[in-house]
Amino acid sequence: MNGGNPEQEKTGRMPPTDNELMEQVRDGKVEKLAVLFERHQAMLYNFFLRLTGNRAASEDLVQEVFIRILKYRAGYLGESRFVVWMFQIARNAHVDFLRRRKAEVPLDDHAAEAPSREPLPEDRFEADQEAALVRRALDRLPEKKRELLVLFRFQNLKLREIAELLDCQVGTVKVQVHRALKDLSRIYFELQGGKAT
Repeated sequence: MNGGNPEQEKTGRMPPTDNELMEQVRDGKVEKLAVLFERHQAMLYNFFLRLTGNRAASEDLVQEVFIRILKYRAGYLGESRFVVWMFQIARNAHVDFLRRRKAEVPLDDHAAEAPSREPLPEDRFEADQEAALVRRALDRLPEKKRELLVLFRFQNLKLREIAELLDCQVGTVKVQVHRALKDLSRIYFELQGGKAT
């Protein structure tokens, strides 16, 4: 077995692109949404987890995005990459989640904590501490800057795709990413026990 694409091996042709699949969903073949879900659920889950820090909420938000994709499928024009369109829906779902969360009163402080993780091997301890520090620094950023860095650094969207998503110029996105990274570095340094310069 050569480890290639199973669909390509079966049919002898390349699998449909995300845009082609979404166009099929828009045109009534809603079962094709399952393929898009399989391709993008992990990416969306990681996006939401980095923004919310809550596993259950992230799972719910992934489901919400695909429900909205199905609901608004007629509005898909295919003028940009499917992923950009999907992230626009994800951003809207996240904003709605934040609004709902502000209206809620937590029952206790422990309910909001992330589940504990198994101890890591000794050789990964330092890397894990650093990752936790980055996560804490990311959590202290304002929501818009955190979202921008998650899209750019963790979801690997290109600057022009983020510009399209945010409906602004690429140069504006570059400046915003630069400022967000600078703020993240400052907060990270402070969390390490240093003082901001």
